[in-house]
Amino acid sequence: MTKIRFLALIVVLAFTSAVQAADTAAQRLEAVVAAHPEFSGVILVADKGKPIFQAAKGQRNYVAGTAMAQDSIFELASITKQFTAMGVMLLKEEGKLSYEDPLEKYVPGLPYTGITVRHLLNHTSGFPDYEAMMDKQWDKAKIATNKDIIAYLKQYKPAAPAKPGEKYEYSNGGYVMLGSIIEAASGQEYATFLRTRIFKPLGLSDTDVRAPQDWDRISRMAVGHVIDKETGKPVRAVDLKEVTYVVYLGGRVGPGRISSTAADLLKWDRALGAGKLIKASAMAEAYQPAKLNDGRPSAYGFGWMIPETDAALGKAVTHTGGNPGITNRITRYLDQDKTVIILSNNAYKNSRELYEGLQSALGGPQG
Repeated sequence: MTKIRFLALIVVLAFTSAVQAADTAAQRLEAVVAAHPEFSGVILVADKGKPIFQAAKGQRNYVAGTAMAQDSIFELASITKQFTAMGVMLLKEEGKLSYEDPLEKYVPGLPYTGITVRHLLNHTSGFPDYEAMMDKQWDKAKIATNKDIIAYLKQYKPAAPAKPGEKYEYSNGGYVMLGSIIEAASGQEYATFLRTRIFKPLGLSDTDVRAPQDWDRISRMAVGHVIDKETGKPVRAVDLKEVTYVVYLGGRVGPGRISSTAADLLKWDRALGAGKLIKASAMAEAYQPAKLNDGRPSAYGFGWMIPETDAALGKAVTHTGGNPGITNRITRYLDQDKTVIILSNNAYKNSRELYEGLQSALGGPQG
């Protein structure tokens, strides 16, 4: 056999092996999803940016009877936080703010001291629960904005649950403050800043800052649904009295309000890996666990949860996003360059088992 033929054979065998491995992974992933027939939503699994498994199941709108599709747009809920964190990181790279800046510099007059931008990013600020305050005090016939929330925090002064840096405590209020910090430091509205600095440069054409009032105007919107306990039929979650907060807090920015598609989230994943927005060293800091005052690490960086390293898949960063009817997750396996995106609109009760099954299938033996 000539050297050229030998090299050609090696290339063919390597290619065949890679295809077989991909097929096997896809088959394992498909089997996992098939075991969850009640799931409604979109799943996208990628290896080095190339989709190896995609599924759209259930209904985009149960009331209208619209079938789910790959291009369905989902409310991201708390997955928004990684975009907010990126906005802060961009401003830091430009020298318009520092992670050690006090909250007071951008949002003066609050009755909470010692909180820095870094504390807010990694949920160690000890910021109070603004949602309980708004539920008690706010006129729910009106839509509350960040400015309204800040004004009520000054007026009603809910107690802080901890001192800054004392412990990790997930805080939507802290990310409301970050949304306002972005506006103060950039001189732009939060939505305008993200559109011009993140969404448009990365080609995220289906991604935007949207409110519940916008959802009915978007034909591809996957509306969150739950099962009515009395009738046993699916109903729009936002129509339930007990979740009116989704509507009356629909003007706040920072912790939520971004909606997107699985395809756009994969573009986002690739942009982060390629360093298209900020340099790799700055991005690496976002994936570092916060250190508490006593030196203990937490499991959160800048807009990303940091789980323990998986034996098969290596280091990962992840984030969930949930609102009534909505259960989402994006996980980026940094060592293996693999991505799992799950967007669900029917409050799927076994979402954790589905995710763990996908992770196991993705990290299983190849070939």
